[in-house]
Amino acid sequence: MKIAPEIDNGLDILNLGDFNFPFVAYTYSIFPMILAAWLVKKIELWLKKWVPLYIQAIFIPIVVIGVVSTITFLFTGPVITWLSQALAVGLQSLLSLNAPIFGAIIDGFYQILVIFGLHWGIIPIYVNDFATLGYSYLSAMVSVPIVAQGGAALAVAVKSKKAKLKELGYAGAISAFCGITEPAIYGINLRFRKPFICASIASAVGGFMTGIFRINMWSIIGSIIGLPSFIDPVNGITSNFWYAVLVTVVTLSLSFVLTYMWGYNDTMEMQEKRQKPKNPAKEKLAKL
Repeated sequence: MKIAPEIDNGLDILNLGDFNFPFVAYTYSIFPMILAAWLVKKIELWLKKWVPLYIQAIFIPIVVIGVVSTITFLFTGPVITWLSQALAVGLQSLLSLNAPIFGAIIDGFYQILVIFGLHWGIIPIYVNDFATLGYSYLSAMVSVPIVAQGGAALAVAVKSKKAKLKELGYAGAISAFCGITEPAIYGINLRFRKPFICASIASAVGGFMTGIFRINMWSIIGSIIGLPSFIDPVNGITSNFWYAVLVTVVTLSLSFVLTYMWGYNDTMEMQEKRQKPKNPAKEKLAKL
């Protein structure tokens, strides 16, 4: 399945002497569009300082589209597409060196990165995998901690005799199994700390197994609801899917058992709720 942005051989937008500007297909591309959006914002703000107000609505869109389109098609698009493909290939090479250890480390610490908002730097990498390759081993790995956090929240809900806590735990677990970990992390696991640690340990084990089995993923949706993402769109249900199911079951079970046996009891004191970290890219754009 080839859905990557690619440079179409033999097709050029422009030729200047011996230098060719290749035509690039941007279907599912990520980084060129991010840069193009940034350029639009910058050029628009600059033009508004110089262009009279009564012609801004007509003049500025024409200039912005013309300039950004030219820059993107002739320069930044091809260059960033090449770099994106190199990034994807580099990641695949890194995974090939020692995928189990890589998976254990990144999954064991991934939710810690989430707490501090540092995971925003990883997300574009596996999104780029889907854009350039059509699949992502990294996305398969980082989907494991989602299941683990849900398992820990579920254990708290099952073990606790407090009605309010049961409600929070079940809600957090269901949300995590649907791919959203914030209710489980910030509502339960992080406030008791030990459930979060148990989930991280289970995540490391799941990441190690994901690396051993070389589990791949063809869609960005993770957790239990995202299990169909592990079905090969060309070959259908293969061993890859069943390995993903096995890792999901092991991770969920281990997180649940660790939390139930060690990570929680009703005598533990709940800490104050932490605030969810904001996306730094959105904050930066809001200030522009």
